[in-house]
Amino acid sequence: MKRIKQLSINLINQIAAGEVIERPCSIVKELVENSIDAGATKVEISISNECRNIRIADNGSGIHPDDIELAFTKHATSKLTDEESLFNIKTLGFRGEALASIISIAKVTCTTRTKDFDYGTKVESQNSIIKTTQVGCAQGTIMEVNDIFFNQPARLKFLKSAKTEFAYIQELVFSLALSNPTIAFILKNNNQTVISTTQNAELLTRITELFPENIVNELKEVQKTDNLSGINLTGYISVPSYTRSSKKTMYMFVNSRTIKCPIIMKAIDIAYKNMMPNGRYPFVVLNLEINPLEIDVNAHPTKREIRYKNPNQIFNFIQSAISYALNATVQNETSYTTEDNRIIDFNQNKSIDFQFDKKEEIDDTYIPTNSFINRFSSKPLIIEEEKEEIKQTKIEINFEQHTESKHINVIGQFKNTYILVENEDNLEIIDQHIAQERYIYEKLKKQREVTSQLLIISDVLDIMPEEIDILDNAKENLAKFGYKIEKISEKQIIFRKIPQLLSKIKPQDILSELLHNLKDAPDNNLGTIEEKILITTACKASVKAGEKLTLWQMEEIVKQLRTTKNPYTCPHGRTISHYISHKEIASFFARNLEKINK
Repeated sequence: MKRIKQLSINLINQIAAGEVIERPCSIVKELVENSIDAGATKVEISISNECRNIRIADNGSGIHPDDIELAFTKHATSKLTDEESLFNIKTLGFRGEALASIISIAKVTCTTRTKDFDYGTKVESQNSIIKTTQVGCAQGTIMEVNDIFFNQPARLKFLKSAKTEFAYIQELVFSLALSNPTIAFILKNNNQTVISTTQNAELLTRITELFPENIVNELKEVQKTDNLSGINLTGYISVPSYTRSSKKTMYMFVNSRTIKCPIIMKAIDIAYKNMMPNGRYPFVVLNLEINPLEIDVNAHPTKREIRYKNPNQIFNFIQSAISYALNATVQNETSYTTEDNRIIDFNQNKSIDFQFDKKEEIDDTYIPTNSFINRFSSKPLIIEEEKEEIKQTKIEINFEQHTESKHINVIGQFKNTYILVENEDNLEIIDQHIAQERYIYEKLKKQREVTSQLLIISDVLDIMPEEIDILDNAKENLAKFGYKIEKISEKQIIFRKIPQLLSKIKPQDILSELLHNLKDAPDNNLGTIEEKILITTACKASVKAGEKLTLWQMEEIVKQLRTTKNPYTCPHGRTISHYISHKEIASFFARNLEKINK
């Protein structure tokens, strides 16, 4: 039987390093965070030898010569004083594990000086054994970490290529630079400067230093404060039409600490719901400031995870802040309104007649003057007899009120699909179908009560048994939005009612679209089911691509779009508009824009 024995200091530190130091990027993170905690205003990171050599220099407060040896021992830190302070963390580092872990798996040299001393201290360490000497140096700290994992060849084999490892480091520096815009960061790879930022920058300036300058035109500011709870959210998010292919450009910070937070991610996802295509993500830089007593950052060795005392409050606060920033954005300053919330039917004239069936006090059933009949259907027809007395109400809607609004200069239609609008500084190209789809979707969502049409004659539609279950699960939600579906056998159904907006759409097409969308909805998730029904209705009711429109019809679509809260994408996430600047067009034809403007 093996006996219990005390592990060596170096082995203990290597075990700790397994949690703290996963790769070269982990060393950069720990050391740069120490520089930030030391009050540095400039940090320079140099990488070489395939990311196995790291040099980090800062102009921070430095390390006191009497504390330097202690700093390299396990659990030695200046950032915690007692047990209570562990739950009131105001620094990035606090455990005192990093330096002890680093010297156990790399050759380390530290040169440091504080402002109170004329000389500095140099520490050299290998295999957790350290020696110190006095040297002359500037105030601050220089950490040189060489031959990472030199004594752990097995760990060395797990590292990726030098290019991949440096990409991790670069992404880390992006996060640190965004969360600390007042600090100047320089990142070099084999003496080549990759990142260089200025000191005392505003966040928006910092974003332009790290990303293409034109990204500023795609961003909206997020600013929300709850004085009662002491929570503050600041940052920038992209408009829904500006998307990225991965989540790498979603930067989230809590008290300027880079984190991975499913609560914040979910809040962002909900705020952007139905505004982006699947697999596309917004650009996000958000910092949540919160009382340290309300969070626990000691949940994971990498300190990337966080716990909240009130996670629901955080979720709602962030989701509402992002939604407000997105909804407050309108592409046109003029707000167009109509006297009625109903949707324009392009097969009608400007003065449109709607008729409604009234049963008891109020009923939302629409009885068409000409019943919808699919003359080419080979299926048997079911005739529905209504025994109750039907009273007709006629409502006239006139859309002439738009004439007093700001003029929209529609100059034509391309391929009977795209509306061309001349704006002051650009040519706007609008997809007619998805523009009206966004408008109808928002109107339906706002109304919550949808006018339906009773089908006097209806097709019998074949359906799979599992699809009947899908419809049955959504029965109440379907009824709320104007649908009434009746099962007549295990494999057949008929529509008794459909939304009046879909009166000219074949029931088979409506059914196919409903099933396609509802199949993706989680069971019993009423919110998702309602969204799918709304999306189906809006899509099928909208003018189609390839449909020729009159000038008035095109103007109405554009005016409708201008009234939406989110005029960027349709509910499926497709971009509605594309802009080509006058400058870009003039440049293509080698014209002088100033002369044209004169």
